[in-house]
Amino acid sequence: MDWTIFKLLSWTETYFKKHAIDSPRLTAEILLGFSLGIKRLDLYLQYDRPLEEDELIRFKALIKRRIQHEPVAYITGEKGFYESRFRVGPGVLIPRPDTEIMVEKAIEVLGSSNGQGKRILELGVGSGAVVISLARACPGHSYFAGDVSPAALASATDNAGEILDRPVHFFRGSWFSSLSPKAHFDLILSNPPYIPTRDIEDLAPEIRLHEPGPALDGGADGLDSIREILDSAHDHLSPGGLVLMEMGFDQKEGVKAIAGGIKAYESVEFIRDLAGHNRLVLIKKRN
Repeated sequence: MDWTIFKLLSWTETYFKKHAIDSPRLTAEILLGFSLGIKRLDLYLQYDRPLEEDELIRFKALIKRRIQHEPVAYITGEKGFYESRFRVGPGVLIPRPDTEIMVEKAIEVLGSSNGQGKRILELGVGSGAVVISLARACPGHSYFAGDVSPAALASATDNAGEILDRPVHFFRGSWFSSLSPKAHFDLILSNPPYIPTRDIEDLAPEIRLHEPGPALDGGADGLDSIREILDSAHDHLSPGGLVLMEMGFDQKEGVKAIAGGIKAYESVEFIRDLAGHNRLVLIKKRN
C-alpha cells in the first residue's frame, strides 16, 4: 500500500489514541509536518502525496519517541510562546500558555510606570520565554536573568540571540546568590517550582518523566522557592519595586501569609488566569 499523507495521518491518529496520547490528530500533524519540513496546512494541500521510504522511516522514529511520552516540544526542538517560537530541549522546562499572562501583566506594569530605563530581573529563566518576550515587547529597559541550570542558560542565551536585537544579561546562580548586595531592580519576575513534592508522581508522564524535576518540585507544601525568593527580593528591589510570580492555583492563602509576614512589602495582589484560577501574585515593596 502507498502511504499517502492523508492515510498516514489517519493511521497515526488511531495509533496515538491506543497509546493514550493527548490530542492525537494534532500531534500527528505536528510531527509529520516537522518530519517532512512542511507546514501543517501543506499536509492537506498535499494529502494524496505518497511518502518515500526514507520519509516513512524518519516519521516512524518520531512516533516511537512520542509513544514513550516524550513531549512534542522536545521532539521538534521548539515551542510557541506569546509572539515568538523558542528552542527547547531536555533539561529545559517547556513554556506553558498559562505563563503568557505573566508577560501581559509585566507589559501592563511597565507601561504604567513613569519614564524609561527600568531594571528587570527574571529568576529561573528556563528557555527565556518570559524575559525575552517582555524585552521584545518593551524595549528601552535593562533586562537581567539567572538560572542555576547550565542547560537552561544555554537555551535562553541562544533564544535571546535569535529573537532580540539587544542582549539580556544572563548569569548562573540560585535565585539571588550570584548578585551583588547593591544590585537593585524595579521589577523581579519568576515562575519558580511550586508543585508539592507529593504531587509530582501524579503529573502526566510527559512532565514527570521528561521535564527537569528541580524546575517543578516546590517542596513539601510547594512554597519553598516562593519563600526563599520573597525572603530576599526586598533587598534587591528599589523603593516601590514589584515582584511578579507565578504560583499554584490553590496557593493564595499560603503566599499571602508569607508576604504578609515580611514588613518590607506593603501590598499583595492576586491575578487570575483565563480559567479563573489565581495564577500570579504581584507584591509591592514599601517606598
